[in-house]
Amino acid sequence: MLEHPEYLKHRKWMNHALELARVAGDAGEVPVGAVIVDMNNQLVAVGENRKERDQDPTAHAEIMAIRAASQVLQSWRLHQCTLYVNLEPCPMCAGAIVHARLGKLVYGVDDTKTGAIRTVINIPDHPASNHRLKVVGGILESDCREQLQNWFATQRQQK
Repeated sequence: MLEHPEYLKHRKWMNHALELARVAGDAGEVPVGAVIVDMNNQLVAVGENRKERDQDPTAHAEIMAIRAASQVLQSWRLHQCTLYVNLEPCPMCAGAIVHARLGKLVYGVDDTKTGAIRTVINIPDHPASNHRLKVVGGILESDCREQLQNWFATQRQQK
């Protein structure tokens, strides 16, 4: 059975996010990677978790990618862009996504502890949100979940 072209595109970029997450995990960070593409499906910016390396609590993958994309595009308004991230964004990142006016968010696996897109709270659809965001969840969900679970299991074994 042939897969829908939109799903194939999502898989391509989620695989890229997973590779960035692997790099972050190898560096001792929680393995989260983010990719931003434009309306022509061209790569604009990437980010990976850097909290430990930068000693910066705001250095989440999504924030790093949003900052980089804004610089590349010379605009904080990213309404024609899509953000791919392997883990559902936290409240801080969900707020940044809304404020950046991203056109679409595609994420891999729900975060049952701090997910702020659909799982624990829903920032984009909250009445206080001034931007409506298209959201696609569950892309390469098993791969995303497995990568995170394996990383956390390894961290527990090392302690």
